[in-house]
Amino acid sequence: MAIQKLYAGAKLRELRTKVGLTQKDFAARLGVSLPYLNQMENNNRPVSTTVVLALASEFGMDVTELSTGDGERLVSDMREALADPVFGGDMPPLADLRLAASNAPGLARAFLKLHQNYRQTHERLASLDEALGREDARASPSPWEEVRDFFHYCDNYIDAVDRAAEHFASREGGHRNSRASAVSTLSDAGVTVEFTDMDALRSFDPTQNILRISARAAPETQTFQLLLQVALTRQDALLEATLDLARFHSAAARDIAKIGLANYFAGAALLPYAAFHTKAQSCRHDLEVLAGHFGASIEQVAHRLSTLQRPGTKGIPFFFVRVDQAGTITKRHSATRLQFARFGGACPLWNVHSAFETPGRFLRQLAETPDGVRYISLARDISKPAGRFGAPVRRYAIALGCEVRHASAIVYADGMDVGRDGAFEPIGISCRICERKECHQRSVPPLERQLVVDPNMRNVLPYRIE
Repeated sequence: MAIQKLYAGAKLRELRTKVGLTQKDFAARLGVSLPYLNQMENNNRPVSTTVVLALASEFGMDVTELSTGDGERLVSDMREALADPVFGGDMPPLADLRLAASNAPGLARAFLKLHQNYRQTHERLASLDEALGREDARASPSPWEEVRDFFHYCDNYIDAVDRAAEHFASREGGHRNSRASAVSTLSDAGVTVEFTDMDALRSFDPTQNILRISARAAPETQTFQLLLQVALTRQDALLEATLDLARFHSAAARDIAKIGLANYFAGAALLPYAAFHTKAQSCRHDLEVLAGHFGASIEQVAHRLSTLQRPGTKGIPFFFVRVDQAGTITKRHSATRLQFARFGGACPLWNVHSAFETPGRFLRQLAETPDGVRYISLARDISKPAGRFGAPVRRYAIALGCEVRHASAIVYADGMDVGRDGAFEPIGISCRICERKECHQRSVPPLERQLVVDPNMRNVLPYRIE
């Protein structure tokens, strides 16, 4: 497998500006010539091993940040946007997209926002009969998508909120007393907690300061909802300050994001960073062991593993995704190079879809994406009953995975033939940008390839991809 060269011009410029050095002084500290630094900052040359070591020794930089962040996400998002038929199939070279993501990330995001607005306008026109006469029938960014992208480009890690939650969890005996600590904290704030037989998971009456939690919910869900209310009640200033920095475009997006941040606080308090990171390493990321140790659900543990991106103490870069029975992605995050489709469902060859067929079991898969990167993926169905007869059961499947180079640190890789090429199944991201020619599950042709239709031959696909 070819080694991918590291281009990190934007991060080099960001660091140089942060430490207040000129290009000449920065080059001297890195032990390179001024022209060489200039070429690296403009992504005309990759970052050398010597420079990587100098960044760590001279500036204490976490060098893993050079290969993570917005770059790969922006490239993946732009490729998917450019696969829209409106562009006529003229896909720019991948090298151009990488240059745009590295050298002009602001312009790349503006392009993505423009395309997103175009899609929303197109969808509104498709249902024109419904939209006619409505005052709010205008193109505007979707608040839900705006919030999703906020967490996406923050690496799903919000440092201030994460540390505040960890501080909360460190009180009164740590995570094992998080439920009692939450009730005590709410009581100190004048909030009465009642466990009630109801369908809703949580209901707060601000006029009487009464918090009602569903008595039918699972214990870990009850604890999570208690901690969420702690965030809204006692951490409001922190949440509001974080929202101010995000600069959302609408009140609706800000409101959604506030609930998202409160959920983040609850998850981080239930599974505090340092303790969770240490336990995850010692049990080799066994989800059941972690769930039992922290009193959390499998989904909560899997999601938390994908957020361990604290500078200086990063965990294994995981991807996490949740899909419904229709294959629609309802939650997604990736700290790896694997980026999920922004629109539509996940690749049908991925094991996350098979999890619905084997309830209660973990499914393992070795997979390879079209760029040659190999992953180990773990999938399982997640059922969420309402706790009474006749109530609808919400069914999802989750997948958690990482690059196969981390296999030795993952208990689920034990016994898998990670050294054999044939053990890896080919998966993609979106059919429109997937380069695989012989995929038997392809739903639409790739835009980057010419098609040949032979009326005298019918194979798995009704066309051949050149």
